[in-house]
Amino acid sequence: MQRAAAVIFLSLFFLLFPGLVGAQSIIRQDQDILKLTEEVSAQNLENIVRKLVSFHTRHSLSATKDKKKGIGAARNWAQAEMEKYAAASGGRMTVTQDRYVVKADGRRIPADVEMANVMATLKGTDPNDDRVFIISGHIDSRNTDVMDASGHAPGANDDGSGTAAVLELARIMASRQFPATIIFVAVQGEEQGLYGARHLAQRAKQENWNLVAMLNNDMIGNSFSDETNLKDNTRVRIFSEGVPALETEEMTALRKSIGGENDSRSRQLARYMKETGERYIPQLEVVLNYRTDRFLRGGDHTPFSQAGFTAVRVCEMNENYQYQHQNVRAENGIKYGDFPEHVDFEYLRKNTALNAATLANLASAPYPPENAGVVTSNLTNKTELRWEAPKKGRKPAGYYILMRETSAPMWEKKIFVTGTTTLLPYSKDNYFFGIQAVDAEGHESLPVLPKPLR
Repeated sequence: MQRAAAVIFLSLFFLLFPGLVGAQSIIRQDQDILKLTEEVSAQNLENIVRKLVSFHTRHSLSATKDKKKGIGAARNWAQAEMEKYAAASGGRMTVTQDRYVVKADGRRIPADVEMANVMATLKGTDPNDDRVFIISGHIDSRNTDVMDASGHAPGANDDGSGTAAVLELARIMASRQFPATIIFVAVQGEEQGLYGARHLAQRAKQENWNLVAMLNNDMIGNSFSDETNLKDNTRVRIFSEGVPALETEEMTALRKSIGGENDSRSRQLARYMKETGERYIPQLEVVLNYRTDRFLRGGDHTPFSQAGFTAVRVCEMNENYQYQHQNVRAENGIKYGDFPEHVDFEYLRKNTALNAATLANLASAPYPPENAGVVTSNLTNKTELRWEAPKKGRKPAGYYILMRETSAPMWEKKIFVTGTTTLLPYSKDNYFFGIQAVDAEGHESLPVLPKPLR
């Protein structure tokens, strides 16, 4: 109750004295989440990356029976590591290789092949909470020739870094308790056509998972770019789609009526990650990239977006193309290839901690408010918002009303209320609004946008 009162006091303080916000900012951290982020170890991440590199290649068409080389050995090792972590979960974490067959496609799959996603599922503690959150990296690697299944393909950064983040967070979070379920997954088949992610997205759809958010981590460990020679381990990008890949007629009509091209659920998740990450991770700026992905490239978040789920890609700020998709070699004094010595493990630590803070905050938060609306039946310079309390999960301590000017990329105001209606002295025509449920410890749900109520 004291924490809830503190939230109310700070929110009212900012509402009554908005001029002071520009002069100072008060950051309120959950000490348990802060401790979790501080347990992320650069040394552990490096050990995992070096172990992944030791398998010579992790190409999806490489050996599956060899105990020391190839994708099969890498998958089995990742599963064994996750099973070690699961011992601290009291039976709540289960580990498996989710196997699936990819049919020959005449392009990157010459013959039918069995692949597998290595998954650790940390079951939520609330039996009435069916929410699921996924963090992924892809375990496979490649050379310049995407069909080279035997050449040395270290894959330290692409995507040993993302896989290391998944394993490190499975280790740290296994002993923690969250109301919702978190799935840590090293997917296979990304380089051959996003097959592992597509299989998992289809499974989530078919089994009707309440999948709230999917965080794809692909190349999050390099801080030095070729050509431009930029060295920067203080910024990381989050890619998110604008107009949803799977948009219903109702969603299209709403988007057009409110001007919501920049307010997809994935964009809301990206903003959430920026606010949460910068709350907990020192010396890290989360840069919102309002694109689905880079030019000529793709990632494992895309099949989830195409299936209608909320998904984003976390990616390093500056890429180095001397290391990506390169055969191991030396030319003109340049050592090509994706080796561990090219990974900035302190940078990888910060980006992994960003994911930790986001997952812990989301999996601890209440369900979002339901049936949120903005009253548009009257000509007025005020804004009336209405919503309903979530029907599942714990009762929220209150709600945040989010505001920003229509041209602003991030939410600019957060106003705390305890009821399910509010009347604001701001014109609904000049601002975008969002509503979050929040518990007494300050864990916020993803925002929901109010629909026009006539």
